[in-house]
Amino acid sequence: MRVFPWGFWLLCVASAPARGDSGSKARSCAEVRQLYGAKGFSLSGVPQAEISGEHLRICPQGYTCCTSEMEENFANKSRSEFEAMMKEAGRAVQATLTAQHRSFDSYFQDLLNKSEKALYDAFPSLYGELYTQNVKVFKDLYSELRRYYRSSNINLEEALNEFWTRLLERLFKLLNPQYHITDEYLDCMVKHAEQHKPFGEVPRDLKMKATRAFIAARSYAQGFLVGSDVVKKVSQVSLSHECTRAIMKLMYCPHCRGMSSVKPCNNYCLNVVKGCLANQADLSTEWKYLMDSLIGVADRIDGPYNVDTVIGTIHMRIAEAISNLQENKDSITSKVFQGCGNPKISTKGSSSEDKKRRGKVTLEAKSSAQVLEMLVLDAKGNLTALKTYWITLPSSLCSKKVMSSSASDDKCWNGMTKGSYLPEVMGDGLANQINNPEVEVDITKPDMTIRQQIMQLKIMTNRLGNANNGNDVDFQDTSDDMSGSGSGDSCPDDVCGKRLSKSPSTRQPETHAIPKQSGHGVNGASSRSLPSASLLLLLSVAVTAALHLWR
Repeated sequence: MRVFPWGFWLLCVASAPARGDSGSKARSCAEVRQLYGAKGFSLSGVPQAEISGEHLRICPQGYTCCTSEMEENFANKSRSEFEAMMKEAGRAVQATLTAQHRSFDSYFQDLLNKSEKALYDAFPSLYGELYTQNVKVFKDLYSELRRYYRSSNINLEEALNEFWTRLLERLFKLLNPQYHITDEYLDCMVKHAEQHKPFGEVPRDLKMKATRAFIAARSYAQGFLVGSDVVKKVSQVSLSHECTRAIMKLMYCPHCRGMSSVKPCNNYCLNVVKGCLANQADLSTEWKYLMDSLIGVADRIDGPYNVDTVIGTIHMRIAEAISNLQENKDSITSKVFQGCGNPKISTKGSSSEDKKRRGKVTLEAKSSAQVLEMLVLDAKGNLTALKTYWITLPSSLCSKKVMSSSASDDKCWNGMTKGSYLPEVMGDGLANQINNPEVEVDITKPDMTIRQQIMQLKIMTNRLGNANNGNDVDFQDTSDDMSGSGSGDSCPDDVCGKRLSKSPSTRQPETHAIPKQSGHGVNGASSRSLPSASLLLLLSVAVTAALHLWR
């Protein structure tokens, strides 16, 4: 009779590991049902209490509240939610860069508009017919300046040279109405203009200063737009299949496991997100260069290139040039006649001297230097803050969006159960993900969309570098290919070789505080995943032994 208690003890031992926490009573799935419904899914077929989880493909195969359909729905949901997090983070950066562009663009356009308006307001009374018969020349100049600033394919120096040439031809004829001056004669006069300097030093000085100012302003405005566009395009890059699985495991597997209140471990979240955003992190180097280049040009705009003064006083420099021509009319005309010969006397006669106004230029320009100073100061602060955007994005998403636990928490979701997370945090960039324990990343296949954006950053940084030196280069990079950019563009043979030879079957196992389920030697909460086939086998052995001994 002592045998029955022994057989009964076998039955108890065999059945005890089936529940690792609250006895034999299955836990309620009320929290998961509520979450699942809140996400917009039907509750039809959703378990009321935990069921065995051998059907799960992503989450640990212990007791679970999730069916295969729920797991798939949660995976798709986690993917869309994470991509939405990326776009939201990107929109914040886009908004910052777009706002900086809008502020500077508005300031610069206003500066140019005020100069043009001041010219139209003052020149009729200052120069009479010298202005009224040449309005189109002035309008064309400002139109060309705007087109250049808006990135049209215009050579700024040639546009300025063309303005002075046209202006000289027209004014010379108006100042010498008694002569019949042909187009051929004007061509000769223009050839000697550099020698005679009819407008004094104004054309040369204005060309040098305006060119530098416009180049800097145009590149500066372009830089903000390129940065914003890069963020937009990169934020739209889809997640890989491996990343979707990892994000699902991070965000929704704890719910399936009945641990809705347990936050993901911070380092676990970082490894998942760094693996998913490995390519994005490779933008960091060129992104930082762009931010630094924008800051450098901003200092030039508010410093040596003196955009406020140069652009805001264009009309005054033109007036100075015209006055110089008027005051030195006789001397200049004499030099032209010496070089090109005396033109024929016109039969139309001369106009009265009263129609040609003379006098000192009394134009004034209202300075907006303080506005520019504030714009540059604000821009530099924002650009400095954005330098580390791509490499700080994982920690930002984990702390603010995924709501991971603190780094010291040892009762967090580690991908398997509630406990601490032991693996080290991976570095940034594609090449550093070769041993990522959470996301399978092929470091030999960089994302081509992101590589293209790295190239766009390089091109824009080059433009800004030229602008910083006062050079206008319509840059097209034909020397560098995309394989040479970023921290993960190429990898040593030994590293790539390791990655290529690494298959899922030989992949290093994840290391957690509580080991992965193996079907033997599992204790505590993880024992809930003991397969039902093993339980039936133990029960069968115990019952057979008891009956045999009983007989």
